[in-house]
Amino acid sequence: MKKLVHALVLTGLVGMSTFAMAAEESPHSLSANVGLFSDYVFRGISQTGGDPAVQGGLDYSHSSGFYLGTWGSNVGWLEDFQGYDSGNVEIDVYGGFRGGIGQTGLTFDLGAIQYMYPGDENPDPTVAKADTTEVYAALGWKWFTAKYSYYVSDEVFGFGNADGSDYLDISASLPIGETGFTAGAHWGTFSFENNGAADYDDWKVSLAYDMGKLSDVTSGVTVGVAYTDTDADSAVWTDGNNQFLGDGTTTVWLSKAF
Repeated sequence: MKKLVHALVLTGLVGMSTFAMAAEESPHSLSANVGLFSDYVFRGISQTGGDPAVQGGLDYSHSSGFYLGTWGSNVGWLEDFQGYDSGNVEIDVYGGFRGGIGQTGLTFDLGAIQYMYPGDENPDPTVAKADTTEVYAALGWKWFTAKYSYYVSDEVFGFGNADGSDYLDISASLPIGETGFTAGAHWGTFSFENNGAADYDDWKVSLAYDMGKLSDVTSGVTVGVAYTDTDADSAVWTDGNNQFLGDGTTTVWLSKAF
């Protein structure tokens, strides 16, 4: 009798272990993030005119490499730059496929993103809308990434007749030993189809710290600082408040990943 009970207990434990392993090895995963930024700078251009931004996102990924996500932030340029009667939110929806390339150590990422700016648009039919559709391809190796983005929508961030515009981004993110610090550098160039005066290059240097190094309580929390600058033409990239959106900007942030 004792042997039977012992066998049943062992069987139960094995079953529980198998179930736990199956749960841990689920091909599906969800992650989320939220952050507070002193300025929202996107590809060298301030989206909030130097004002703070609250941002957050939710991502789903599958072990096959397929992923979907959404992300949002407050913005200021719709009213200040684009003539919206009301509108201060950006909502992005994106999806794609990513993975490794054999044993080369290289990674790839192919996808598309829709930038949406809900609000009361400028009633003038000659003013381009802000909503933008982008497809992208990225190649990574260790700490380095090169990403090419191509715009398939007719309107690109408020510039009309601009399908075929593109952006090239080359960046590096280098952990500094086991300190929890990560140094970053970036260079990008934006070319606007049929809107050549808006073309510009941008660059950024950053330093971030993983506060999980201090305590389990702060696991997933990151603080950072970045400096961004551009050679954008102030005659094109100045908002209605005479704020040059492409000027040198220092941004600090606090974010949490879940």
